[in-house]
Amino acid sequence: MPKLTRYILAFLLLLVLVAIRGFEDLLFYDPYLTFFENDYLYMDNPRREVAKLVLYTSFRYLLNTLASLGIIYLIFNDKIMVKFSLVIYGIAFVLLLIPFLYFVINPKQEDYYLFFNIRRFLIQPILLILLLPAFYYYKLNR
Repeated sequence: MPKLTRYILAFLLLLVLVAIRGFEDLLFYDPYLTFFENDYLYMDNPRREVAKLVLYTSFRYLLNTLASLGIIYLIFNDKIMVKFSLVIYGIAFVLLLIPFLYFVINPKQEDYYLFFNIRRFLIQPILLILLLPAFYYYKLNR
């Protein structure tokens, strides 16, 4: 596949990530979207359905992961990097979902900031932002 075509497809996948973020209110059940937009340190935890929240958060993580893996493959054209990224995404999902569940089931006001950041790793493509420069640096030094 020509380089220009790969970069155009990677850009389209980037637009998919932007669309996931832009239409998050319509696509996903997440009562914490409006909760964390407000002054959450002085508010009660919102009402939530735990199973539905975990399902939609996992689905959003999956969509972000698939788009991110596609971007990594299209930019670097290396299946080994995609496999390594898949392992990283899998481990990160398990390690982030455990405290996410804890904070959803046992909400405490003093834990809101930590919960906010753990949730951010699950619903935003932050791992892509970390992996792209790491792989670029790896490619330069190889």
